[in-house]
Amino acid sequence: MSTLNQVDLNDFYTVLKERHSVRAYDPTVKIPREELKEIVELSLSAPSSSNLQPWRFLIIDEPELKEKLLPIANNQQQVVDSAAVIAVLGDLRSYERAEEIYAEAVRIGAMTEEVKANFVERLQKGYGSMGTDRLYQISLLDAGLVSMQLMLIAKAKGYDTVPMGGYNAEQFAEAFEVPETLKPILLIAIGKAAKPAHATPRLSADRVTYFNAFQK
Repeated sequence: MSTLNQVDLNDFYTVLKERHSVRAYDPTVKIPREELKEIVELSLSAPSSSNLQPWRFLIIDEPELKEKLLPIANNQQQVVDSAAVIAVLGDLRSYERAEEIYAEAVRIGAMTEEVKANFVERLQKGYGSMGTDRLYQISLLDAGLVSMQLMLIAKAKGYDTVPMGGYNAEQFAEAFEVPETLKPILLIAIGKAAKPAHATPRLSADRVTYFNAFQK
């Protein structure tokens, strides 16, 4: 491994070790929208089922809207003190963008037009025939993948985050007029910690890992 690659790897390890969930934020810190968009953009390389990328993001950074969100999120103070709250939602009709996604694959030479046409047809029929519950389960997994990547990217850029599942999804959808095809999955507060975060205990790999069979 080259010296440059080793430095890059060490930087990644540092991000992994230093990323902790932060609940106390400096309310004076603001993050420019262009930087928030860059964080989201970088996170979009996360994998997803059939590369349909069902994640959608609603970034809430206006103070009055964060106040509106506060009771919906069980009055968690980070909602108003953080620079922004990123709502991660799952698009239950993401398969309708298959043509757009795989047309780009043709453009860059990753597949032929014929292969693309057949693949898109199968995707649209397959996902289109799934029930809402199954599509939601798929979007949950994909949203988790992109959310973790987003939080690591934020830490690499010097920001802190905390994922929040403790909120009323139905009230959120109503308050923010979320289209019916989008399902709220996770809220992520992002900003700068008001005080140093602390590590939380983790079970060791030996406690959670098995090879080939589960021990009796």
